[in-house]
Amino acid sequence: MMSNGLANAQQKPQYTQYILNNYIINPAVTGIENYVDVKFANRKQWAGLQDAPESSYLSVHFPLGKKDERVTPTSFDMTGESFYVYRYQYEYMTSAPHHGLGFVAATDKAGALKQSNFNINYAYHLGLSTHVNLAVGVSVGLSNSNINFDDLKPGEVADQALGNGQVSRLKPDVNVGVWLYSPTYFAGASIQQVLPQSIVFNDDNTYKEAITVPHYFVTAGYKFWFDDYYTFIPSVMLKWLTPLKPTLDYNVKFTFKDKLWLGGSYRKDDAFSGMLGFNISSLVNISYAYDITTSPLNSVSKGTQEIMIGLTLNNKYKVLQPTRFW
Repeated sequence: MMSNGLANAQQKPQYTQYILNNYIINPAVTGIENYVDVKFANRKQWAGLQDAPESSYLSVHFPLGKKDERVTPTSFDMTGESFYVYRYQYEYMTSAPHHGLGFVAATDKAGALKQSNFNINYAYHLGLSTHVNLAVGVSVGLSNSNINFDDLKPGEVADQALGNGQVSRLKPDVNVGVWLYSPTYFAGASIQQVLPQSIVFNDDNTYKEAITVPHYFVTAGYKFWFDDYYTFIPSVMLKWLTPLKPTLDYNVKFTFKDKLWLGGSYRKDDAFSGMLGFNISSLVNISYAYDITTSPLNSVSKGTQEIMIGLTLNNKYKVLQPTRFW
């Protein structure tokens, strides 16, 4: 029955390069940097498989009421690469409390089913101690679930009640999160789809029903400095949603003078991933990930490709990568 298939599947899109943009899974990251952070990503999953998922998003966020870093304890009177020297981790001090604002527009399509989301995000950041910050965030918006029954081949669907045409259902969407961060580590927890929704695709509520369920995320990472410009960042993410089993993502990232970075990821019983990124300038960065499928889908899948392009607008210190990670 169609309702079981939709209810038991992962409902939010999955991204390999979330470590470069934790904002997409945790609204508490909103406004964490000193500039306007803009990112666009596209993910084509399981190439070679008919009607495989394809996801895209555009995210934008920025601080509000945040003092200029040159007049706060975090100011070193530096720009560009020199902002990230080794002593940064020791001389860092939390800045004054401030707000963050932003939005995320995302689409996810798999076969006949398409989901679109638009959310406005807000966060509040404050210092817990000299070196440790805490942020809490909330995201509210709308989610539109659309199914095109004309895309379902008659030979694949035996239920005559499925009908024809295209049906959309608009529902509210709420996400919440917390984010703890310092110059050397971060830890966060978030819930997406806080409000479970029943999405019915016909009028008599008999057929074509899908149920949204909350998605839970817990992430943590640590930054090791080898010297002034070379860092190693291991991190992990735990994700679970009912009725699926919890899953773990393991990630590593190596940075070279804040201009080039290499990374890898392992998702248990799913995929190995390789990642490569360039900070082309203080305005533009680009990264690419390729997943090698290890699940039974590897017999039909040619892998998954993901590309992300970022802009750092109003980046007056000309930094080449985020200070708050990553």
